[in-house]
Amino acid sequence: MAGLDVLVVDDERPAREELRFLLDQDRRVGTVLEAGGGIEGLRILENHRVDAMFLDIAMPGLSGIELARVLARFEHPPDIVFVTAHEEYAVEAFEINVVDYLLKPLTAERVGESLRRLLGRDDAEPDDESLAVERGGITRFIRRSDVLWVEAHGDYVRLHTRDDHHLLRTPLTSLADSWRSAGFVRIHRSYLVDVRKIEQMRTEGNRVSVLIGGHELDVSRRHARDLREQLLGTHAPERS
Repeated sequence: MAGLDVLVVDDERPAREELRFLLDQDRRVGTVLEAGGGIEGLRILENHRVDAMFLDIAMPGLSGIELARVLARFEHPPDIVFVTAHEEYAVEAFEINVVDYLLKPLTAERVGESLRRLLGRDDAEPDDESLAVERGGITRFIRRSDVLWVEAHGDYVRLHTRDDHHLLRTPLTSLADSWRSAGFVRIHRSYLVDVRKIEQMRTEGNRVSVLIGGHELDVSRRHARDLREQLLGTHAPERS
């Protein structure tokens, strides 16, 4: 299979060279083109069709956000990965449905994750887990896939589904480790959520929160950056 043809757009040459170096090291990448700004990037697209574009956001002239909106009107637009040193653009990028949102400084591992998302080669989801929960002396079984978020509750956790909640005797930290591969991420010392079921991410001043199952949950500063990266990748449209 031929590698991805990629266009890197960044007005800072060292940043372009660093990203190009990381992309060139990955066998899933074919041709890597460079542009020093949004207008130059559009000119390159007149003669070259690419599979994906890695766009800086804060650029003079045509910003990465503006360029992404222009590309969305193409008949066959390339997939977009935003690359920026600024977290505050995450909500706007989320609305554009980009594939991923990389925060500088970049690492080979994080760039590799973006390529995996671009290629749609998600790892097979682990088998759905059946959980035994008890209420009023009656044991019931629910599926992990029915859980929207998990809340710390003393020595227990409270599993929230769309129409109910259930207590399970296990520490939140243990569940966070064992459910990570199934898409659950820690957003707060008290909350673990299925990132694929998040409906909205909200930022108001210094407060970050998510809407899931009609409930608004706070996101701690410690977990905000990782959540933004996870959320942008998870909610990106699938390649047809």
